[in-house]
Amino acid sequence: KSKKIQSAKKQIFFFIFTPHKPSVSHTAVTFITNATILITMKFPLLAAAALCGSTVNAEIYFKEQFNDDAWKDRWTISSDWKSKSELGEWANTAGKFYADASDKGLQTSEDARFYGLSAAMAKAFNSSEKKDLVIQYSVKHEQKIDCGGAYIKLIPGGDNFEGTKFGGDTPYAVMFGPDICGSTKRTHVIFHYDKKEDNLLVNKDVGCESDQLSHLYTLVLRPDNTFEVFVDNKSVRSGKLDEEFDFLEEKEIKDPEQSKPEDWVDIKQIPDPEDVKPEGYDDISEEIPDPDAEKPDDWDDEDDGEWEAPMLDNPDFKGPWSPKMIPNPGYKGEWEHPMVPNPEYSYDDNMYAVCKDGCTHVGFELWQVKSGTIFDDIIVTDSLEEAQKFAEETFFKKKEGEKEMFDEVERKKREEEEAAMADMEDEDDFDMEDMPMMGDEF
Repeated sequence: KSKKIQSAKKQIFFFIFTPHKPSVSHTAVTFITNATILITMKFPLLAAAALCGSTVNAEIYFKEQFNDDAWKDRWTISSDWKSKSELGEWANTAGKFYADASDKGLQTSEDARFYGLSAAMAKAFNSSEKKDLVIQYSVKHEQKIDCGGAYIKLIPGGDNFEGTKFGGDTPYAVMFGPDICGSTKRTHVIFHYDKKEDNLLVNKDVGCESDQLSHLYTLVLRPDNTFEVFVDNKSVRSGKLDEEFDFLEEKEIKDPEQSKPEDWVDIKQIPDPEDVKPEGYDDISEEIPDPDAEKPDDWDDEDDGEWEAPMLDNPDFKGPWSPKMIPNPGYKGEWEHPMVPNPEYSYDDNMYAVCKDGCTHVGFELWQVKSGTIFDDIIVTDSLEEAQKFAEETFFKKKEGEKEMFDEVERKKREEEEAAMADMEDEDDFDMEDMPMMGDEF
C-alpha cells in the first residue's frame, strides 16, 4: 500500500490506496490537529492507530509575553553597545489602547534613540535537526511611526554571547520584521549565509502594516529550502530560497569565449543616400524682420539711432538639414551574447541551515526617530501550527477589543479637537464684538 500525506492549514489528509484489492475501496481519513479522527469509511482499527501515531509534538524554543516584572531578569539591556545618552528606555505597558490592561508588552519610550535588548532561548535551535524554523511576534506602532525599525533577530553565540554588547554589528542568523522610514515600508527577511559570509536580503520587498494597531508577523523557514511570510496569519510571500535570495551564483553566464563579430550590423536605420539637400537651403535665415512693423512717428534717428524692425521667427527656416532615414538593409538585429553553464554554480541543499551551529538568543537592535512601538507575544518554534495556536490564544484573542478601544480613543480625540476649535471661534467672535466701532467720520 502507498500513503500520500497532504497538509493544509490545520488539517492533514491521509489517503490509503489498495490497487490490488478491488474489494477494498479508497479509504480517506481526516486527522484534525486536536486529535479528533473522522473516519469516512470503515477500515481496520490497527490502520487508524497507525495514523494516530504519526503525530509529532511541536517544540517551543522561546516564548515571551512580558506580563510579569520578571521580564527584566530574562532580558538583557545592551548597555555596552551605545552610550547611556544614546540608548532609549524600555517601558512595560499595555499602551494607550488595549483589550486587557494586564496584557502588557515592551515599548520604546524615548524619541531619537537606539534600543538594544536580548534574551536566551530555552533551548538552542539547530538546523542539523532538519526542522521548520518558525519565528512569530506582534508589533503595535501606537505613535504613528515615521521612521524606525521593529524587527527581531535570531542570534547564535551560545555561552559566548555577550548580551550587554549586543548591537548592530553582532552576527545574527535571521533578521525579520517591519522597518519603516518615510515612504519605505518593508518587512525585512534576511538570512545569514556562511558560504558568502554575508546577510542576504529577500530580493523583492515584502510589505508591512503601518497603522497604529497590533499586527502579527510570522516567518517560516523550511528544510526543503523554502520560506513563507505571514502578516496577521495571511501568507504575503512564499518561495524558494534560491529564487528569492542571492544564495547561489547564476546558473548561466555570458560565454567568455564569444564576442560580437566586427561585421555585425545592429544599426536599424541609415541616412537615405538619394536624399540631397535642396539648393539654397543654408541661405534661409532663422529670423526675419516683422513685415507689419512700422517706424514710430516720434522716432528720432539722431537721438534714438537708426530704426530697425523687430525680428520674428522665420516660418521657412527648418533648422540644420539632415537627410531622411531609411531602414538599413544590412541590419541583423541586436546581438545577443551566447550563454553557457556557470562553472561556479552549485546547488546547496543546506541554504536553510542558518543555525547550523545553533541559534541561542533572540534580540531587538533598533533605531527609532519617534518612539512608541510595542512588542509582544514572541514565539520561536518548529511548528507553524503551534505558532498559530499561540496567536489564537494571544493576538487574535485581544485584537477586537484593542480595535474597539482604539476607535473610542480616536472618537474622544476628535470631539476634543472639535470643541477646542469651537472655543477658538467663539473667542474670535468675542474679540470682534469688543472692538470700538468706527464713526461715520472715518
